[in-house]
Amino acid sequence: MNDRKEQKQKWWKESIAYQIYPRSFQDSNGDGIGDLRGIIERLDYLQYLGIDLLWLSPVYDSPNDDNGYDIRDYHGILDEYGTMEDMDELIAEAGKRGIRLLMDLVANHTSDEHAWFIESRSAKDSPKRDWYIWRPGKDGKEPTNWECGFGGSAWEYDEQSGEYFLHCFSPKQPDLNWENPEVRRELYAMIDWWMDKGIAGFRVDAITYIKKNPQFPQLEAEPGRDFAPIEKVSLNQEGILDFLREMKREALEPRGAITVAEAPGVPLEQIGDFVDETDGVFTMLFQFNHVDLDIKPGGKAEFVDWDMKKFKDALSLWQQESNRHGWMGLFLENHDHVRSVSKFGNDGPYRDLSAKMLAAYYFLMRGTPFIYQGQEIGMTNCPFDSIHEYRDIGSLNLFRDETAKGRPAEEILGYLGKRSRDHGRTPMQWNGEREAGFTSGTPWIKVNPNYREINVAENMKNEDSVLQFYRRLIALRREHRSLVYGYYDDLCKESKEVGAYQRTYNGERWVVLCNFTGRSVSLQQLTEIPLDGERVLSNYEDRDQNTLRPYEALVFRWRRK
Repeated sequence: MNDRKEQKQKWWKESIAYQIYPRSFQDSNGDGIGDLRGIIERLDYLQYLGIDLLWLSPVYDSPNDDNGYDIRDYHGILDEYGTMEDMDELIAEAGKRGIRLLMDLVANHTSDEHAWFIESRSAKDSPKRDWYIWRPGKDGKEPTNWECGFGGSAWEYDEQSGEYFLHCFSPKQPDLNWENPEVRRELYAMIDWWMDKGIAGFRVDAITYIKKNPQFPQLEAEPGRDFAPIEKVSLNQEGILDFLREMKREALEPRGAITVAEAPGVPLEQIGDFVDETDGVFTMLFQFNHVDLDIKPGGKAEFVDWDMKKFKDALSLWQQESNRHGWMGLFLENHDHVRSVSKFGNDGPYRDLSAKMLAAYYFLMRGTPFIYQGQEIGMTNCPFDSIHEYRDIGSLNLFRDETAKGRPAEEILGYLGKRSRDHGRTPMQWNGEREAGFTSGTPWIKVNPNYREINVAENMKNEDSVLQFYRRLIALRREHRSLVYGYYDDLCKESKEVGAYQRTYNGERWVVLCNFTGRSVSLQQLTEIPLDGERVLSNYEDRDQNTLRPYEALVFRWRRK
């Protein structure tokens, strides 16, 4: 078909990626906080799972206002995580096991404790004043009525210099001024420094925020609210591609760096600009349409109804476009989102079945699959009992701000129970022993109480576990290039119960068929699904010829005769 483009074969397209949130993965010294030596201790497990690309969330020196995404020193390691020698050992030991590392590149902002910002705020005539975004107040208020991503004004007043600085996120995360070429050159030098250490590249954090609307306009706020979301003036703004193409040309491409862009705000029609194999600025792209279907656009902690068709469309539209342009990073979970089996599946009686079904559905799409720590054993959302058990700055600020406006605490807690980032940040559940084997001390955040039933040790013993299903999926994808390079076509497009698609490549055809409900679905109504192929994988032991059972996943294969 003329809308499909044969793409080059690359190692990173054939890879299986795994994300570690270091604070919650494995504590080696009993202080309740995961660390680099803990990760080193678990590398054999990652090799057993079958991954070969490891994305490490930030371990840089940081005050930890936003759990490491507020960086104080790009060239240092936070003490509680270990030392730079530990980091070097991790890179080397992972390499011995065929595992490459991706660091988290946080280039939109730094910590307010970074040396650059300390100098910037020291005086209006500081040589680094223009490294950040400063503005005088207006009529005794903030320069504009922009609201940051964690709630409240996006401007913070600085007593020392009598001006406001801009922050898209926390006040302790001042935005860098990308309009200043000195800032860009320093960031590119930092990229080069880390590539010298032997990493493969970067997951690029919040990169679509780096360009601001140069007019700094006032925005129209929702009724009853003082501020309007900053995304309208600081998300994928015109001119951002000039910055990104320069970063690719000056820093990324010369070193062969692999990049996975966190790129909210990028519309489907721009996929070529971002990840076209020849002209795109990044290697892969994460899109978020499918994980954000349940929140009301422009609302504040408000849910909106969604259905299976919207979920499928949110994934399928990008999949179809990737037949022509670029490559996707496939995911259902990460450190900013809740557990997929609690969101899209059934974390009660059908937990194992629905966790496996979800795995089959996203894992065999077109792109590089990313597994988030604990996803491979079917970890669930955590039953936090009160706001005092939460640790995420966004969750705490939301509770404070919305209850101050008069919204019932129970309403906000109900929202956090389904959306807080802390659900993905509870400690990794290694075994049924004290604190799930994560630490010998007191964990920095609550361990999910279901760890005695859901843990790695139990999953390793059980050949029918979620973990073993992931291992079979990984082996299947490694064995069959059709599941890597095959074209994608959506099937059962109108169904609100069944998700299905096919992959085709070199005369081979695969069909993935998944029931997203706790009800049986008649196969007779799925007229566009051929069922005469070889049944290669399922989350049920037997086969019902007439019915797709609750949360059943089926993978079929046809070969050219």
